Amino acid sequence: MNSPKFVYVTYIAITPEKLWSALTQGKFTEQYWFGTALETTWAPGSAIKFKRGNDLIVSGKVIESKPYTRLSYTWVHEKDAQFRNEKPSQVSFEMEQSGETVKLTVTHDEFEVGSKVFGMISNGWPMVLASLKSLLETGRALTVAKPECGQSLSETTAASVRGAA
Repeated sequence: MNSPKFVYVTYIAITPEKLWSALTQGKFTEQYWFGTALETTWAPGSAIKFKRGNDLIVSGKVIESKPYTRLSYTWVHEKDAQFRNEKPSQVSFEMEQSGETVKLTVTHDEFEVGSKVFGMISNGWPMVLASLKSLLETGRALTVAKPECGQSLSETTAASVRGAA
């Protein structure tokens, strides 16, 4: 049985340098990643932490950091015990200039078979990447309801609708 793999491709009207900054600077990620700031030196082998306030959400190790072209790190979801015990998965960002845009390919793989983290990131990455694209192209990040750990997008939407009623 093959392990699951998540791949997302988008084109962003931005320079590779600005996209790189958005992906690698915690003050920037906090704007489009629903308050989540990353901390790392980007040296291969160094620790990476994604924090929302004082809460550690994700940890990992930097695998590769090639400015403006490729970024890769391991991913361990720390916030919820049901995800924390899975083996680390891997996230890679490939950036390629394409005319006046940058083609961004995000691959999240190396999951164990039956991974619960895979289901969570499959809902999370599209929201994060759409918010990134919006922020870079319009200056405004998206304000969508973000799922809590383990909550599906449909459960988040239903909770938002109930809360608005």
